[in-house]
Amino acid sequence: MLQRLEFVKATLADIPRMQELVHPEVESGIILDRSDDEIATNIRSYTLVLYDSELIGFTALHIHTSYLAEIRSLIVKDGFRGQKIGEKLIYKILDEAKSLGVQRVLSLTYKQSFFERLGFVEIPKESLPEHKIWADCIKCKHFPVCNEVSLIKNL
Repeated sequence: MLQRLEFVKATLADIPRMQELVHPEVESGIILDRSDDEIATNIRSYTLVLYDSELIGFTALHIHTSYLAEIRSLIVKDGFRGQKIGEKLIYKILDEAKSLGVQRVLSLTYKQSFFERLGFVEIPKESLPEHKIWADCIKCKHFPVCNEVSLIKNL
């Protein structure tokens, strides 16, 4: 099955099906809600994974500074989880980060062990850039009580 996976950069036409895939995780508060316009503005940062042309997952590599990027909105469709598809997505965007010259990649997540298996290490949230905290976290349904773990990987 994994041979039939295709990793592609998102296009504006992909936004409706991206929103449909991520909707349950947004509703549960696991993934931050992003409007169609916000996704469109950042469309170049999204990488999709397709299985026989069906969208089964995606994530984004959001650049914060010339040395720091963040993994955002990692999602794999139910029924495809547990097959290392999320891991493959992360490796794809880590390669992209390296090619751009990014030195460190950040993740705010409820899935700490997943990211630790990929070489990320926990850091205090207080060490995150303030513009990151206030620009995104204030939109979260859990704000200001955050249970996410902040992790970082040096490239």
